[in-house]
Amino acid sequence: MLNFNQLRVFWLAARHENFTTAAEKLYITQPAVTAQIKLLESTSNLKLFKKRGRKVYLSDEGKILYPYVQRIFDLEKELENVIEDMRELKRGVLKLGTTKTYARYFMPWIITRFRETYPDIKIHLDEGSSKDMTLSLLDFQNEIAIIAKAENHSDVYFLPFSREELVLIAAPDHPLAGMGSVAFDQISREPIIMKEVGSGTRRLVNQLFARHGCMPDVLMETSNTEFIKQLVQRGDGISFLVKQAVAMELEEGRLVAVPLAGARIFLDVNIAYLKDQHLSPPAQAFLDILGKLAPEEMLPQGIGSLMAKMLAQRR
Repeated sequence: MLNFNQLRVFWLAARHENFTTAAEKLYITQPAVTAQIKLLESTSNLKLFKKRGRKVYLSDEGKILYPYVQRIFDLEKELENVIEDMRELKRGVLKLGTTKTYARYFMPWIITRFRETYPDIKIHLDEGSSKDMTLSLLDFQNEIAIIAKAENHSDVYFLPFSREELVLIAAPDHPLAGMGSVAFDQISREPIIMKEVGSGTRRLVNQLFARHGCMPDVLMETSNTEFIKQLVQRGDGISFLVKQAVAMELEEGRLVAVPLAGARIFLDVNIAYLKDQHLSPPAQAFLDILGKLAPEEMLPQGIGSLMAKMLAQRR
């Protein structure tokens, strides 16, 4: 078994052709250098140095060995540089998970903000339902997820981040569109296009129907928000979506938001990461940026407000 301390002594002694200089570089005594060289020679059963007077020279065996030892300590220096780069966020990978809505409407803004500060960090963005992204944390596929709480899990910490308003959307000529407000028993009589099981939106909508003693008439379920909007525009059904995801269609009159009887409904969005697990430097830096955007109290702050806050911070 090679002893790297002995190899280091050999490398410096060979480099300077002097045991005393090697001792000074290593902050040890010259006899200690001599002892380490003898141990290495004994272990390898090779004579590595020749002496003439006070000067030492590499033997033929030592000359063969030296380039390999040089490569070892070149790699050591390279490794030290890599470690330092990772500490200083000049190298590394940020693994994020989020929902498709946040991936489209919010993540480009926050990723641009992150890359302005840490341009050398590679980013891997994973999309899926809130449940899938929670599982991705548990499987160590992602370090941070921006999601709704689709299910509780004792190993995952959920930090409140924003509140997104959910709106009931319909085609402009849909019978519900002309009503002042609708109750859930009326909604339950209409075919509804649902977000997929595992999404925070689906969980909240199911809870609302259950709270009002109704069952939704689910025509279809899908994770594709754009597909849902197209079906609703065609009059194939109604749906619940995050308001920011349909802001353009509402403004252009291609969809309408149908007022609900009672209070408006909001989906709580969280920053999720594993409890009792060390975050990598890129993940911690990303979490710090998100922390500056998150409100101290859970106010009705959605994607639009967060983006406005980011723009204000950059001015």
